[in-house]
Amino acid sequence: MKTLNEITLDDSRLVLKDNLVRSSVLPRSSKEMARDIEVQGETEVLGALYARSLEIRGGPFTVDGSVFTQDEIHVAPDADQTIHFKKVVASTGTISAQSTKCRCLFGADVNAKKITLRNCIVAACAFAEEIDLQDCIVLGGVFATKSLALDNCVVGTFNSPSVLLKRDIYLLLPSAFSVESITTLPAAKLYNLTLADLGGLMRGVGERPNTGKITLDPVVDEQKTTLTDEAGNHNILRTYSVAGKVLAADLSQMDKLQNHFLMTAGSLGAQLLKTYNLGPGKDGNPVELTLANIAAFFFDILAGRIQITPLSGTFSLTDFAPPA
Repeated sequence: MKTLNEITLDDSRLVLKDNLVRSSVLPRSSKEMARDIEVQGETEVLGALYARSLEIRGGPFTVDGSVFTQDEIHVAPDADQTIHFKKVVASTGTISAQSTKCRCLFGADVNAKKITLRNCIVAACAFAEEIDLQDCIVLGGVFATKSLALDNCVVGTFNSPSVLLKRDIYLLLPSAFSVESITTLPAAKLYNLTLADLGGLMRGVGERPNTGKITLDPVVDEQKTTLTDEAGNHNILRTYSVAGKVLAADLSQMDKLQNHFLMTAGSLGAQLLKTYNLGPGKDGNPVELTLANIAAFFFDILAGRIQITPLSGTFSLTDFAPPA
């Protein structure tokens, strides 16, 4: 790659191809604030990046610093190399990455007016008015102020006025929220992985006894809560939770799972000074908690290559009774 120690171009459109940019790509004048950036081939930016629009047509492409655009961030549908944003990515317009030929990795929060992602992993949270995710992983929360559509995804939790679920949806945290009742397509399934042995599955050593996924029925398991503000206005919040079953498992002194390590290591990946591991895998080698490894693991779950045992939600109250 050709090394660029400093960006000094006057053109309103900057094209990057086979470049290593050692500085941040930031405007130095009001004219440069309207600069568009197009990535056509292998490129690495060691600093932050600011542009009116960012279009990624080729890769691999890596940005070590934060990214912000005025209009949009767009990944071409035919992009076929890994795209890695290590820190926060934001736009006042749209963020769209819908290629099925490459994987986009967002190492921190993603924030825009509208977010549309396919085959991507977000290590932290996603914030927007409208969010549409398909075949995606979000280790944190997905928060939409207008509408949310999830299609075959793993997310930490979600909160949106309107929620549409398609195919299999997995929750990593005990509860999720909506204002209106969740809409589901006929084949949609909602599962909670709070009590699944994700650490054992990622290490390839199998699941511990009495662990597994819990099926949530958006109709049966919906709980309504009325919230009242200081002005006396009432708002209804719907909750979909397995908190009671998690509490029962904790009361049973169930062995600690390693699920939180996967989520924390993924979200802090760019900030950690060393790479942590879950312990030895089935081959005896340590299973490293890199964002790429965590992404591969959860995508294997979505693809059905890793199966999670359903967990029975039954327990006996005698387990918690004091001895006679």
